[in-house]
Amino acid sequence: MNYCLKGGRLIDPAAGRDCTVDILVVDGKINRVGPSLAEEAAAAGCEIIDASPYVVMPGLIDLHVHLREPGEEEKETIASGTRAAVKGGFTSVVAMPNTKPPADNGSVLAYVRAKAAEVKAARVYPVGNITKGGEGLELAEMGDLVANGAVAFSDDGRSVMNSELARNAFRYGQLFGKPFLLHCEDENLSAGGQMHEGFTSTRLGLKGYPSVAETAMVARDLLLAEETGARIHIQHVSSGRSLDLIREAKKRGVKVTAEVTPHHLILTDEDVADYYTTTKVNPPLRTKEDREALRKGLLDGTIDLIATDHAPHTREEKNQEFGRAPFGMTGLETALGLILTEFYHTGFLSLAKIVDLLSLSPARLLGVPGGTLAEGSPADLILVDPDREWEVKEEEFASKSGNSPFVGWKLKGKAVATMVGGEWVYKEF
Repeated sequence: MNYCLKGGRLIDPAAGRDCTVDILVVDGKINRVGPSLAEEAAAAGCEIIDASPYVVMPGLIDLHVHLREPGEEEKETIASGTRAAVKGGFTSVVAMPNTKPPADNGSVLAYVRAKAAEVKAARVYPVGNITKGGEGLELAEMGDLVANGAVAFSDDGRSVMNSELARNAFRYGQLFGKPFLLHCEDENLSAGGQMHEGFTSTRLGLKGYPSVAETAMVARDLLLAEETGARIHIQHVSSGRSLDLIREAKKRGVKVTAEVTPHHLILTDEDVADYYTTTKVNPPLRTKEDREALRKGLLDGTIDLIATDHAPHTREEKNQEFGRAPFGMTGLETALGLILTEFYHTGFLSLAKIVDLLSLSPARLLGVPGGTLAEGSPADLILVDPDREWEVKEEEFASKSGNSPFVGWKLKGKAVATMVGGEWVYKEF
């Protein structure tokens, strides 16, 4: 079926558009964008969709998602994760490699791509490990990974602690033109840490995880990238000092980009309060000062994009004492609503900037289709009601897991329909 989306407000910063237009979708691509296309489209047999109540945006792209399959299907599957994605407005997700078995070989990546094709929800771009097993001891076969669809390299959840090995990885990886997505953590400094090291951790009697554990590894990876010329991306930045180092490195010409999560932009270590395990994440929630620094980084361009670090866990895993519970929270179905509520409706971010952070910048970083609805682009788009008021309810999640601290929150703004490749994969009307 071909479609004409009639009279929606199109937000497409890549094409320089913020206007009310009709959008013609033919054979899975954006055919034409302009005024008064509906009558012609109807005559050609297109289905007419009244988009006038909505904002039309390029589909969101999440650069940091844990789909858990293969190996931990009790937490999430590729099917449930991609359905959660399209419900949240994400048309593409980047799958982290810390599965069981890990994505350190082409067969695992091929499996992920095949399963995603069966589901026909969000597009899935797999990431390959930097090291075998993600153990930081020996380089993975990067050529094999790229041949089987890897869009980037990462040992997500762990840093490559051996600096010589990390340096060699950066050198070797340049042969394939793919970025390194880096979790920055000095495990000697963070060992045993449960939350941010500070007043709140002392009050709660929980071992602290100091921000320098992140900052020290950010500094090392920036220096190695500067020496080798590698293209690196710093995942889930949590510390204002880390941000300072990234800002300085960018000025020196280091090929570095950075992401921040909605939870690090909104919550602080004080939200751990009564040992809420849904707030236990890695890196941990930091101070109010760190949060404000991250918010400023969105405006000055130091932060390039927002990613969820969607990390589902079972209820049984999270319903343990704080020290035993795993790190991570879900994020695919709440991210857009949180950003619209906390930043758009407060006047902090424009809709164009939100599209840039959640769609255009991730597409450009990976070199994948998306981020724009210019003519000839894939018809990956969402219809958003920026004023839709809704409550986050665990029982309504498409994800298999509900480990979110935002359950019960009242949000304003929601994706009400998602199209991938010209097909509706989620629709509320």
